[in-house]
Amino acid sequence: PSKRNRHAGDDWRTFALVFYLSGTLSCTKHFQMRAERYRNNVPLVGGITLTAMLLGLPLAGIVLSGGDAASYLRFPPRPVVTEHAPFSLPVFVGLAIAGAFVLAVICVPLSRAALRGKPVVPVARFPWFGWAGLLGGAGAWVVAWSRFGWIAPVQIHTFTPLWLAYIFLINGLTYRRTGRCLMTARTPYFVLLFPVSAIFWWFFEYLNRFVSNWHYIGLVTELPPAHYVLYATVPFSTVLPAVLSTQEWLRSFPSFCRAFDRPAETERRVPRYVGVELLLLAGTGLLFIGILPDILFPLVWVSPLLIWVGMQVASGSRSLIDELAAGRWARVVAVALGALVCGLFWELWNMYSQAKWVYSIPFVHVAKVFEMPMLGFFGYLPFGVQCLLVGDATAGLAGSRDAYANEASGSGTPMGVEWNLA
Repeated sequence: PSKRNRHAGDDWRTFALVFYLSGTLSCTKHFQMRAERYRNNVPLVGGITLTAMLLGLPLAGIVLSGGDAASYLRFPPRPVVTEHAPFSLPVFVGLAIAGAFVLAVICVPLSRAALRGKPVVPVARFPWFGWAGLLGGAGAWVVAWSRFGWIAPVQIHTFTPLWLAYIFLINGLTYRRTGRCLMTARTPYFVLLFPVSAIFWWFFEYLNRFVSNWHYIGLVTELPPAHYVLYATVPFSTVLPAVLSTQEWLRSFPSFCRAFDRPAETERRVPRYVGVELLLLAGTGLLFIGILPDILFPLVWVSPLLIWVGMQVASGSRSLIDELAAGRWARVVAVALGALVCGLFWELWNMYSQAKWVYSIPFVHVAKVFEMPMLGFFGYLPFGVQCLLVGDATAGLAGSRDAYANEASGSGTPMGVEWNLA
């Protein structure tokens, strides 16, 4: 094309970008005025908004910058080694200090509460599904890491048995402590988590197209599209049940509620304009995530959280921020740590698997634990909070309430009744 045509294309993209930014800023007051009418439809409106922003904005940014949008839509994805920013000591030290501070904020009050508490006597026998998880997980682990030629064809399918075994085992541990667990007390909700989880994780796979922070290697890369969808979707379905079951197990320890549930004397609500600002922040970041992937890659793990909470706050409904402002931190801390625990097992079992993923993280790609750079594990903390929000929305669909876990841990008011975040 001629220089004139190229300049015209650049002018068009610049105009479109300015139009988007000015339009989103000018709609702030209008959204606040009309948010009341959508208060009772936050799950529907929020789900549509979240989907549209996550799928559309990164691709729109690529188009506006003159990139090849089609390359981000190829399926199945093939391994692509991307050149990222090299290691940066100042960035590494800064993030390490921030991560250590977050862990200290969690671990110090938790350790104090544990020291003051009394040991909890189990109220039930270890159930059959707990034993099935323990024995089945051990067998699946051996199969996944062995190198016998005759077993190679099934090794790419061991991820799902490993995580089903983990889910059974962690529910068994909860049942032994409290006499109830996610599998037995909220069975419809538990079952519904599996298909929701598969959809949930596919969003992260899509966002990773724009930052290339991980890619898969091994036999999985040779699968045709239909087989790839089936192969990926089935293990993706175990993410939410694993994280939320681990959260429930952690909340069965009374020390969690003693450490993090301290109801405030007065109720404080977050102003609605804060929700609109969160939406604008997440939307603008997603628009540029494919243009500046080395800078904005953390938005893969943060932007869905900002969008959903922003919708809750802007509509005037109960939000996760309101729950924290009221002094109830136990659910959030438990699910964040639950995701971190699951993350350790994800990375551990990935280490010697035949079909696996590897990472490429800008600025901090050193000091790997298994395949994950050490600081990358902090990304599991906000990821866990997103699992909580999706779990709350799923509970609304299943008509489920999270009352029994709080009865068992002695925290008083059922969180699912007082804080129906869906």
